[in-house]
Amino acid sequence: MNTKLNDFKKKIKNKKVAVLGIGISHTPLISYLYRLGADITAFDKADEVKLKSTLEQFKGMDIKYSLGEGYLDNLKGFDILFRTPGMRYDIPEILAAKEEGTEVTSEMEVFFELCPAEIFAVTGSDGKTTTTTLIYNMLKEQGYKCWLGGNIGIPLLSKIEEIKDTDKVVLELSSFQLHTMTKSPNVAVVTNVSPNHLDVHKSMEEYVSAKKNIFRYQSAEDRLVLNFDNDITREFAGEAKGDVVYFSRKTVLEKGAMLKDDMLVFRDGETETEIAKASDIVIPGVHNVENFLAATAAVIDCVDRDVIRKVATTFTGVEHRIELVREINGVKFYNDSIASSPTRTIAGLNSFKDKVILIAGGYDKKIPYDALGPVIAEKVKCLVLIGQTAPKIEKALRDETERSGKGSDIPIKKCTSLEEAVKVAYRFASVGDVVILSPASASFDMFKNFEERGNRFKEIVNSIEA
Repeated sequence: MNTKLNDFKKKIKNKKVAVLGIGISHTPLISYLYRLGADITAFDKADEVKLKSTLEQFKGMDIKYSLGEGYLDNLKGFDILFRTPGMRYDIPEILAAKEEGTEVTSEMEVFFELCPAEIFAVTGSDGKTTTTTLIYNMLKEQGYKCWLGGNIGIPLLSKIEEIKDTDKVVLELSSFQLHTMTKSPNVAVVTNVSPNHLDVHKSMEEYVSAKKNIFRYQSAEDRLVLNFDNDITREFAGEAKGDVVYFSRKTVLEKGAMLKDDMLVFRDGETETEIAKASDIVIPGVHNVENFLAATAAVIDCVDRDVIRKVATTFTGVEHRIELVREINGVKFYNDSIASSPTRTIAGLNSFKDKVILIAGGYDKKIPYDALGPVIAEKVKCLVLIGQTAPKIEKALRDETERSGKGSDIPIKKCTSLEEAVKVAYRFASVGDVVILSPASASFDMFKNFEERGNRFKEIVNSIEA
């Protein structure tokens, strides 16, 4: 019996509960809390018209709403407040509620408190979703009952009553989810850390500190998997309480998962086990080799080597991540809408041997684009720009040309929409070319999220007449 869950049920019944944000993760949360007898008020900056389809799901439930402009003005007199991950924990309205005695938490924080199963969790600036999905597939293939959640899968707090202590839970966690966490998973993976989300975090230091919460509260029995090739994550080992296991694409390690010649290898002291050939991995890119190494280091103690090898040689990737959409008259179109940072786009560009036609640009997260210039100069034959960050990306290339003389012959096409960008890219393309949407930016200036952006890209590409 999950006594913590029973205690939570008693605690939440008849309590005045505020749920901030009526998005994908909070819709099942609201329904679950309502079933437990909570008195719920749901808050959202969108108005009733925009939320019409979402609110239909709560028809017949006695739920109160505070919507639209000034929606947080009514945030008074609550026992418990559930904050949506994208909202800072220290805005004046939340601080005032806390001062009043309201308990401030989140769906993920409560899940960590109540979950009876072993938790594997992944964070990082890039590669989170692929690494999380790989770990989930490896554990599932081994025969465990697995649950996938966090940024992907389903909101797991609403499923807490079904999760057993023999199950495995695999989570993708963002810095926003980790920011206020005071519990860490049994197995924590940090794929890499580079500047990201500086439109929300006050500084790079705050961003890195949030990431550290994934291992900050571990015990000596827990495991921390770190990228040895990333300067920031390598240094995390000095603060770790649990067993540190590195992965590396560039260095031979005494203990950890590494790439030796073309072979993925796990070494523990004198024992060295070959896992699979890197060339047998189905999805392209050296960054995906790193994702496989990270996943291997996470599951090596509970998954057979043959199972890891099978997943490595059959996994075809996750939607919106260098996803082949269509080939039209010899031109291949790839959807890499997940690439919302320069480092992610750099990894995508480096996945291809030949130069590509790049569609980039989007919402400005206030992060530097300098590192993108040299890679565009080397890997791009035509640059198609959209969105708020178009001038920053163009400047990165111009600065590289001024510095090294490279990239001066790359045509730069500026467009006002994704539709126009795809058409311009296709007109420029020749037989054998690759057109890739890899924005190096968030989507919020034109789309709700990277999925909507990627799906729109696929719609546009699939509508082109061959």
